Amino acid sequence: MSKEKDRQPFISVRDLKKYFCLDNYKLAKAKTRYIHAVDDVSFDIYKGEIFGIIGESGSGKSTIGRCVLKLIDVDSGEIYFDGKNITHVSRKEQQELRSRMQMVFQNPLASFDPKKTIRFSLEESAKVHKIKPEVYKARIKQLMEYIALPEDLLTRYPKDLSGGQLQRLAIARALMLEPDFILADEPVSALDVSVQAQILNLMLDLKEDKGQTILFISHDLNVVRHVCDRIAVVYLGAVMEMGTVEQIYNSVAHPYTQALISAKPKEHPLENKKHILLEGDIPNAVDIPEGCRFAGRCRYFKEGLCDNRTPKLKDIGNGHYVACHFPLGIDRSKTASDM
Repeated sequence: MSKEKDRQPFISVRDLKKYFCLDNYKLAKAKTRYIHAVDDVSFDIYKGEIFGIIGESGSGKSTIGRCVLKLIDVDSGEIYFDGKNITHVSRKEQQELRSRMQMVFQNPLASFDPKKTIRFSLEESAKVHKIKPEVYKARIKQLMEYIALPEDLLTRYPKDLSGGQLQRLAIARALMLEPDFILADEPVSALDVSVQAQILNLMLDLKEDKGQTILFISHDLNVVRHVCDRIAVVYLGAVMEMGTVEQIYNSVAHPYTQALISAKPKEHPLENKKHILLEGDIPNAVDIPEGCRFAGRCRYFKEGLCDNRTPKLKDIGNGHYVACHFPLGIDRSKTASDM
C-alpha cells in the first residue's frame, strides 16, 4: 500500500476534461471540432509538497494548472481544494480562493505592469483584499529580506531589473497574501541557466521554511528532478506516468518517459547513456487516435491492442502509476490491466 493512501490530499483533481472549440465560424452541417487539451486527468497534491507536471509543448500541462487555479472553467471532472469541491463556485467564493491560491508566471517581465513601480505591484493585491497598510508594508519588508533583494528596488520599474530579480519579486508578490497553494508555470524557462538555480533554491526554501504547497509545471526534466517530490508526465492531454522522483528516474515504467529522460544531456562525458529517438509525429489534438495516444511513436507498439484499447492509469506498486499495456520493468507477457 502506498503512503499516499494514508494521507489526506490537499488538492484533488478527478477526471478533468478541458476542450477548446476550434471553429468559431463553420457551415451549418459541418461538425464542430475541438482541441482535446486535457482528457480525463486525475492526480492528488499533498500539503507541503512540490508536485510537478512535465510534458512537451502542447501537452496540456499549463491548461491543467489554469483549471486548478480556476482561471478557466472545466468541461467536466472535479477539483477539490482543502476538502472542498471548487469545480463550480460563485464569484464571491472565487474571490476568496484568490487569497489562498496564487501564481508565478513564466515571463517575469510580462507579469508586471511596465508603468508601475515594483512597490505598487506588490501592494496591489493586498489592497484588493483589504489588508491594512501597516500589515502589508511590514510584509513587503519581510519578503524583500526573504528573497534577498534590497528594498531600494521597490521604487524601480520592471524594465530596470534583471529577469532573475523580477522572478524573485514575482514570487514575493505571490506570497503577499500568504497563500496555501502556488502554481509555478514554467518559472525558470525564460531565465539564464545561471539564474535558474537561484529561483529553484528559493522554491525549495518555500517548501522547507513555510511548508508551501506548489504545483510546478515545466518541460525540463532536469529542473523537475531537482525541485519536485512527485511528478506526473503528460502527453497529449493525458497522464502517461506518475510517481515519486525516484520512481520516475530510477524505475521508469512508460516508454514516453524513458525517451524524455534519455534526451537529457549527459552529466559526464563518460556517462554510458543511450539516446532514444522517438519516431513519427505527435498526433493531432483534434483527432485523438483510438487506443493509446502514444502508440504511433512507441517502439513497443503491439498491433490490435495498443491501437484499439486505451490503457488505464494503474498503480504498479507504492503509488507508482503508469498508463501502458506493457510497462517497462514488468513481465511483458502481462498487460497493465492484468496487474
